[in-house]
Amino acid sequence: MAFFPIFLSVVFVVRNQSSHIEELLSNAALGISNLVSDYELILVDNASDDDSVSVLKNLTGENGPANLQVYALTKEVDADTASWVGLENALGDFVAVIDPMADDIDFLPEMLDKAVSGADVVFATNAQKVAQSLAYRGAYIVFNALYKRFNGIHLAIEAPQYRVLSKSVVNFILQHPQPAMTYRHLPATGGFARVNLNYSAAPKISHNKRLGESIDRGMRMLVSTTRAPMRLVTSLSMFGAVANLIYSFYVVAIGILKEDVAPGWVSMSLQQSGMFFLISLVLLVLGEYILNMASLSNEGPLYHVGQEFTSARMTRREKLNIEEVASVPAPITYQEQAA
Repeated sequence: MAFFPIFLSVVFVVRNQSSHIEELLSNAALGISNLVSDYELILVDNASDDDSVSVLKNLTGENGPANLQVYALTKEVDADTASWVGLENALGDFVAVIDPMADDIDFLPEMLDKAVSGADVVFATNAQKVAQSLAYRGAYIVFNALYKRFNGIHLAIEAPQYRVLSKSVVNFILQHPQPAMTYRHLPATGGFARVNLNYSAAPKISHNKRLGESIDRGMRMLVSTTRAPMRLVTSLSMFGAVANLIYSFYVVAIGILKEDVAPGWVSMSLQQSGMFFLISLVLLVLGEYILNMASLSNEGPLYHVGQEFTSARMTRREKLNIEEVASVPAPITYQEQAA
């Protein structure tokens, strides 16, 4: 087995897995201790309502696995937010995020090999998926198609949950106002050197995802990571304003050129078109204001230095701790004066 001289942080997110936690951590500690020079196991309990917290308290005792940190959440959150709880508390040179019930930890050496070779982000996609309901699969296809259209990446394929991130990527995400929201897509869209790998392993436990929560999460991700939805609103408002303005000129032209116009039609039409014109203008201004405020609240760091190189020879270093003293002419002796 390959050995990597790095400090690795491994983040697990679990919920209601009290009967599997001890075996999971024991196997992870055994495999990872032989894989890297130093490591830590970070387990985030996503508000379990079984006795998981009690089990975890016992595991952090003297007889439990080494280098274990446990974060027990008070309320259930989505998988990305729970993963970020572990990521922002990780200290390793590289951080691996694993769903222990769906991802194969035995594939981690292949991911670390790419990470140590220079990839800032390594994604792994499992060919074997957990079976979901027909409604969920339909919503899943629609969301990924929209996200691909707006942001240029297919989240499920190009930015799956199973990933290894370098510390520089984690620090970059930390600079964002909403790191838990951008954690999912930013490693794939931030311009980092990334590698996508594929493997096949049967998930340990099949757990159905809740459609309502997934739709809510998807909508928030679409709105917070792209301007397209709000830009569509402002475009429709502008179209409405221009269309009503053109219609007003049409009504005036009809009133002038036609003689058999129904009484009151011109004034009523102008009134309605003017009202809708003003409403469209108000919606346009409000849409642009909301878009600007959303952009400011979601704005991340302006730049990220991917690599930095320094010359092997720096002339300023040669002058450090050297004091330059101006030369003083030697005093003239009495014999020299006499001469």
